[in-house]
Amino acid sequence: MSPETLVYVAGVFYILGLLIINQIVLRLMVLTGTGFYTVYYATVADTPLWEAMFISIMIGFANIYGLAILLAGRSRLAIPRKHADIFDQFYSMKPGDFRILMRSARRYVADTDLVLTTEGMPLTRLFYVVSGHTSIVKKGDSFNVPAGVFVGEVAYLTGGPASATTTLAAGSEILEWTGEDLARASARSARFKLALESVLSLDLAQKVAHSVAPNSPQWRPGLQEPMVQETQALQQAQ
Repeated sequence: MSPETLVYVAGVFYILGLLIINQIVLRLMVLTGTGFYTVYYATVADTPLWEAMFISIMIGFANIYGLAILLAGRSRLAIPRKHADIFDQFYSMKPGDFRILMRSARRYVADTDLVLTTEGMPLTRLFYVVSGHTSIVKKGDSFNVPAGVFVGEVAYLTGGPASATTTLAAGSEILEWTGEDLARASARSARFKLALESVLSLDLAQKVAHSVAPNSPQWRPGLQEPMVQETQALQQAQ
């Protein structure tokens, strides 16, 4: 393959990579293009262009490092062992993002009934009911919800006060986060911020669908498969 052909092939891989949204495929395309550019710099002249080759190799190593981080974040090995039993409840969240979320979580069993939120009052925490159930009072209406739901997600997403009064039954298991911990994690990683907001929005959508259809079959936590697939497709591109 002539040097001129090498540079054209390298350019094609770079262009294809930049046209692809999926980060893993993009990095593989750019890495392949970098390889062709390195060979080009080694053969285009009588003496290899060492400076250009060095920079290309450094770009390649940086790309490999970023690719390794992406793959590690999607591996189930990233799931904390003590929370592995609930990973599948978090819908489309990738293992790496789940690990970040669980890093600042406090998991415990309530000894007595706990009031988690009070309607109209400021809220600085987010909760997830692992087992048991909660009772909710909103604008005079009361109802119970089973485990597998977030509590306080509206206040977290909007920055406003709690939208309902929520009481956790004694013996229920719960996860708890502070708003500051989640804000710091979100500030460090835009990908994690998107993943968290996506899973909270899907949880909220499920609650809204249940609340507007009181005569529908008994509600069970968990999202409809099309909603999960659409969210997974969106995050797959990140």
